[in-house]
Amino acid sequence: MITRRNFSKLKLSAAMLALTVSGLTSCRQASEQAVIETQTQTYYLLRHAEKQKGDDPGLTEVGHARAALLKDMLEDKGITHIHSSQYRRTLQTAAPLARSTGLEVMIYDPRDLPAMAAKLKSMPGVHLVVGHSNTTPQLAALMTGDPVEPMPETEYDRITQVNLNPDGTLKSWSITRFGNK
Repeated sequence: MITRRNFSKLKLSAAMLALTVSGLTSCRQASEQAVIETQTQTYYLLRHAEKQKGDDPGLTEVGHARAALLKDMLEDKGITHIHSSQYRRTLQTAAPLARSTGLEVMIYDPRDLPAMAAKLKSMPGVHLVVGHSNTTPQLAALMTGDPVEPMPETEYDRITQVNLNPDGTLKSWSITRFGNK
């Protein structure tokens, strides 16, 4: 039988439990935020893999092989976000890594690169951004503040890695190649 006294004790116990859970949640959130604030933000910027001809073409057989190689290269890098323009060739380039990591591919507008650069800089984590020969160097320049060499139409093997400090300032950037040209 619940008496007033027992009921008061139950209410007090429930309130104490709620405060404890709330405090633990706040501690966990503060701890996660502290980790985020001390981590370098990393961005892998690249052009889609080899494409077929035509309007909104998909990837060639070689392009699908390059996309699989990209997945193999990046799946252990702790990718937290995958971004792609809305075109078939970019989505198909991002797809193997998205399937491997279980991440959703977020679509961005390659015609508004300043907005994309600002968005990326505001999102902690490790990002893959799949773009185009004319947009990837521009986005890299916006992210680094440095000029980036234009990309020839025949080039599919360049990855620009940008590392930002927790405060959004540039830590480092580099260009590497992967697969056969």
